[in-house]
Amino acid sequence: MPAERVTSTSPDTAVPAVSGPPRRLSRRTVLGGAAAMTGAVAVSAATVVPAAAAPAPTAASAYERALPAVSGIKKRSRLVDYEVFELAALMRAGVVTSVQVTQAYLDRIDRFNGPFETYGDNGLYNAFVRIDRDGALAQAAAADAQFKKARHSGEDLPPLLGIPFGIKDSVAVKGFEAKDGSHAFDGNAALRDATVVHRLRTAGAVILGHTVCSAFSGSITGTFAGNAWNMAYVPGGSSQGSGVAPIARLAAAAIGEETGGSIMMPSAANGASGIKPSLGTSSVAGLMPLSPGYDVLGPIARSVRDASLILSVILGPDPANDPLTLAAPDPFPAMPLTARKGSRPLSGITIGIPQTDWMRTSKGIQVGTPPQDLYDADHSAAFERLKQQLTSLGATVKEFPGLDVTVPQNDPYFASTDVLATVDGSPVSPSSAVLSPNRYEIGYWKAVGDFAATRPADQAAALLAQYGRKGPNDTTASFDSATRFAGAVPASVRVEGEKRRRTLQANYQAALDAAGVDFMLVLSIGAQIGLRAGGGFPVYRAYYQLPNALTWPMVSFPIGYDSTVGLPIAAQFWGPRFSEPEIVQAAIDYQAHFPEYHNAAPPDPVTTGTPKVAPRRLTVAPAAPPELSNDPLVAEEALR
Repeated sequence: MPAERVTSTSPDTAVPAVSGPPRRLSRRTVLGGAAAMTGAVAVSAATVVPAAAAPAPTAASAYERALPAVSGIKKRSRLVDYEVFELAALMRAGVVTSVQVTQAYLDRIDRFNGPFETYGDNGLYNAFVRIDRDGALAQAAAADAQFKKARHSGEDLPPLLGIPFGIKDSVAVKGFEAKDGSHAFDGNAALRDATVVHRLRTAGAVILGHTVCSAFSGSITGTFAGNAWNMAYVPGGSSQGSGVAPIARLAAAAIGEETGGSIMMPSAANGASGIKPSLGTSSVAGLMPLSPGYDVLGPIARSVRDASLILSVILGPDPANDPLTLAAPDPFPAMPLTARKGSRPLSGITIGIPQTDWMRTSKGIQVGTPPQDLYDADHSAAFERLKQQLTSLGATVKEFPGLDVTVPQNDPYFASTDVLATVDGSPVSPSSAVLSPNRYEIGYWKAVGDFAATRPADQAAALLAQYGRKGPNDTTASFDSATRFAGAVPASVRVEGEKRRRTLQANYQAALDAAGVDFMLVLSIGAQIGLRAGGGFPVYRAYYQLPNALTWPMVSFPIGYDSTVGLPIAAQFWGPRFSEPEIVQAAIDYQAHFPEYHNAAPPDPVTTGTPKVAPRRLTVAPAAPPELSNDPLVAEEALR
């Protein structure tokens, strides 16, 4: 929907943590009235008024203490190879300037990105779909002036000053179109920055432009961009450009969005370090929503400590624009920025490998087969090596059952076949009982309809066709019937769906507690990824959307490379809601002791001939099959 329209979800959709600190301000207080009590009355749309960013750190802050000494920074072969933390230290010392760094990234974009505004194969990386060249250089020059002034005045500097970023194509950047992966949103110009973008700017970041995403953020494999390590292979989606850009050295870091796998999959496929936050950790105000109550915005970078720094900047309450952020602890526990000292920093931590986290192969979901039994030889070797490495750092790594969501009493919500009601002739599943009303209340269809009314006929038709669908097998449903269905789900059915979601949370937490597990270790992708021409993911987690249904965070980090093509192999930690500091700290500790994986850089692609210019297409549907969809109501239907 139009990027300048940001809307509030029902208070009942912010699934609270199973346990947590007392709330200082309830969502009922913010939204008030019968709507807040029953969830049955639509909540008015709220325009984006960016929330204030966290105060700039003082000289004695953890951030300043975490910055490396310039003398201790390993010399990199290229300016674009330095991590965010290293660039921050080098810029503060006057060794390099933001203009130099920004120009270096722009030069690489010119060489290796290919034509902009292309939702298709443009012949090169196609990580950026549009850039703000003049604006980025002006921001960089302003950052350099601030650095120069601070060397004389001693004033504090914001943490991301001068660092170049990419932003997913579904997130509002003032004055620029956001198209969510399709020319169907041509003309969708943002009136103001999304809250996350505003907070990045306040922290001094240089915004290079928009990174390409899957059509309507609908596919977790992605084909518009080329993989950072080999352009012939899929990049992961839907935040595909945000996964490619930092690793291909087209940006220092990027912002991705996930509804179901869309930060974790491109991070894994490209060997990036990405964090999918818990629901409510960071504001989604200014995002073109897919499923409010699942959608989250998070960082993708080269190192986990860089990603953690970025998350520390963008997280925090945004009560006027995103009431879901009121569910998070306030203040949020400090995000780690350095590795713990000593040779065994993970001592006392138990990391569990869930044995019922089934994988999907070409034969379908492999229920009954432990996930690690399905990894290919390279992934299996990397996984065994990782377990040994984590153990060497002091962790207890063990297999445990996890929660088998194919057992109905374990999972009354996520993959449940139960029908809670029938509305307009269509069944209401537990997840649809939650997500469909959420979409209705934020004006999901109304915003698209209002925008479509201002567009040419072919563009309007593409939008109405895309948003008129209710499920993977419903290709004829009209735009109006989809709206009626979502708006007619009874309040009692919605409450039952939300209750079941909380039950699923509690059941999974109980599974961890029974085994004495602090957080979990999985591989989202278990075999070499496929070619862009229909290859996809041969082996991957069947329930890649489960962390989003649980509202739990994940962090992805590279652990090796395959022996044939040299594509990255990645692992993920995931744990209970708002456990970001714990799982991120463990990943930072790992990378400090085993830096060879995240420090590796892909070779530059060989460019021959003229880059392709793909035709302008009004994409009506994601090319991916339902089981690879980022839309939970589509993907979960494929599980039933």
